[in-house]
Amino acid sequence: MIAYLKGAVAAVSESILVLDVNQVGYQVFISARDAANMPAAGNEVKVFTWMSVSQDAIRLYGFLREDDLEVFRLLINVSGVGPKAALGVLSVFTADELKFAVLADDAKTIAKAPGIGSKSARKVILELKDRFSLEESFESRLAAADGEAAPSSGHSAAGDEAVQALVALGYSGSDALRAVKSCEITEDMDTETILKLALKHL
Repeated sequence: MIAYLKGAVAAVSESILVLDVNQVGYQVFISARDAANMPAAGNEVKVFTWMSVSQDAIRLYGFLREDDLEVFRLLINVSGVGPKAALGVLSVFTADELKFAVLADDAKTIAKAPGIGSKSARKVILELKDRFSLEESFESRLAAADGEAAPSSGHSAAGDEAVQALVALGYSGSDALRAVKSCEITEDMDTETILKLALKHL
């Protein structure tokens, strides 16, 4: 298994990177988002890779961020989601954004990815929700947005339920999580109490 490749960009399109590693050109399938962020030809880049071996082909899939690779590997294990659809998801969302949507039970947002309809979006949520941490995903998302990690508020099960309730009321997953994050949650609070507090921040 090839864990990563490091070399010079030889060519890049919307879905394929040709990487020159010691005068050997590797064809690597990439997301449109990574293609847009790829350095110009001749510059060195490191891509984290996953190899697909089938009866008729051997393909390399590459990612600029290791967490995108980890999410890709989880996505292709979801029933009905293959490598092409998984790349489509990561063309639209970062790993953190997808985790955020899954934990917020936001199938509508996930279904915006090419190759992922509402049914597949529900499967992604059902099969991946237990693989992600609400607190870690929220901290990572805010750190990326604000340039620094936000202080922990210690989400509880009731807090998670409050987020889901807000999404059901029509708020976006990000707004719901941010509102709950803004509340000072204690262990004795129930979902209804947290929900009322969160609504004051919306």
